Amino acid sequence: MEKIIEKKTCKCGKKFEITDKDLEFYEKVSPIFWGVKYNIPPPTLCPSCREQRRMSFRNERNLYKRKCDATGKTIISIFSPDKPYKVYEQNEWWSDRWNPLDYWRDYDFTSNFFNQYDELMKVTPMLSVVIMNAENSEYTNWWANNKDCYMLFLSSNNEKCIYSRWVFDSNNLIDCSNANRSDSCYELVKSSNCYRCFYSLYLEDSKECYLSYNLKWCSNCIECENLTNESFCIKNNKVSEDEFVSYLSQIDFLSENMKIRKKYKSKRPANINCEDCVWDEISNSKNVLEWHGGTDAKDCKYIRDFMDIKDSYDINFQAYETNLVLDSIWFEKVNTSSWIFLSLWLNNVFYSQYCFNSSNLFWCFWLQNKSYCILNKQYTKEEYEILVQKIIEHMKTIWEWWEFFPSSISTFWYNETIASEYYPLSKEEIINNWMKYSSYENPKTEVSKIIPASKLPENISAIPDDIINWAIECEVTNKPFRIIKQELEFYRKFNLPIPRKHPDIRHLERIN
Repeated sequence: MEKIIEKKTCKCGKKFEITDKDLEFYEKVSPIFWGVKYNIPPPTLCPSCREQRRMSFRNERNLYKRKCDATGKTIISIFSPDKPYKVYEQNEWWSDRWNPLDYWRDYDFTSNFFNQYDELMKVTPMLSVVIMNAENSEYTNWWANNKDCYMLFLSSNNEKCIYSRWVFDSNNLIDCSNANRSDSCYELVKSSNCYRCFYSLYLEDSKECYLSYNLKWCSNCIECENLTNESFCIKNNKVSEDEFVSYLSQIDFLSENMKIRKKYKSKRPANINCEDCVWDEISNSKNVLEWHGGTDAKDCKYIRDFMDIKDSYDINFQAYETNLVLDSIWFEKVNTSSWIFLSLWLNNVFYSQYCFNSSNLFWCFWLQNKSYCILNKQYTKEEYEILVQKIIEHMKTIWEWWEFFPSSISTFWYNETIASEYYPLSKEEIINNWMKYSSYENPKTEVSKIIPASKLPENISAIPDDIINWAIECEVTNKPFRIIKQELEFYRKFNLPIPRKHPDIRHLERIN
């Protein structure tokens, strides 16, 4: 049982508590430099505001056309062309034709540190999109080994997947989220090992299921819930194959899908194989308190979307072999580190972003295979540890030590980031909170025809081939969107209606 040591009030007005277990963790994760431990005190913000701040550094889905600052080529990038950063295309960035150590800075003890870090970010070349081993998948962002994919985000090892997020080892998915090892599915959420499943949530090892929730080892089910090892069911009742086919042919998928989402919006399946875990969608874990969406965690708090993590607090989007990490977002195989963003294979790294296979870094940006660097400048081990001590003492005097990077120096403006999805703010609220608001819009694509979504034929068989040259006006926002050839072929194959809403709206409805 945790003992409450202190009650605090966040700047947002929410009250939150600090317990004896929290203090034990902060003491355990506090770094040691030159034999001196620098204790990390309890946070000043509530857990939600801390998460909001981390998320404000992550642009996931907004892609733009701009020029590569090294080659002059037009590229696809997560950085809009009006931003004050150098951006390199993939091949150029990963090449040996430039060195991030060339952009080093000496620490200025007369200046605010975060301003110094902001200046380092403005001169060090950025990677246009965060992808690796992508084949015919330039309109994607965040992660690796995808082929023939379009508008796919935070996903790896997929083929022919479009308008989806957080999918892995899958083929031919459209408008899916958190779907793994699945094939030929549409509007599938939080599911795995599925085949030809549509408009459904929380399915496992199932096929040919529609408008259903929480099924395992099921096939040919429509509007079913909480079933295991069943087939040919409608609304949890057994039917003949002919009855199934007849009922399926009469469904209005667009309207029924919204009913399903509304019905199950606040429902979650029970945690699996967990001990002392609070909140939901957790499996194979012990002593995990608050937030959800992961597996194989132990002794953690305030974590979301995680795999294989121990002894860590305030974490988002983490995977594999993590221990003693604090207040960080999107990383893999990071240990004994704090305030990290988008980094891989790190040890003893603090206040750094986009660093790979490195250790003993402080305030670094875009470094690979490096150690003992501060603001991208190389030091000896002794020089590093002595200077870090001085920097920490200086940061403590101006209240910068122990807090994540402020949203004001994010390389993305607030309304571009996932923070705006989880913590939506108006333009005025963004600006009043010392964050940046983006009003940039991609130029409109030339099209042969513009049609309101309400004018689209309901039956896919009535949709003409040249719809791929049209712009469809979203029925919610009136924002135009297109249907690509691969998408049209999918709808025809599975007799599905053309969507009436912009992909961004469909995405928001899925995460809602």
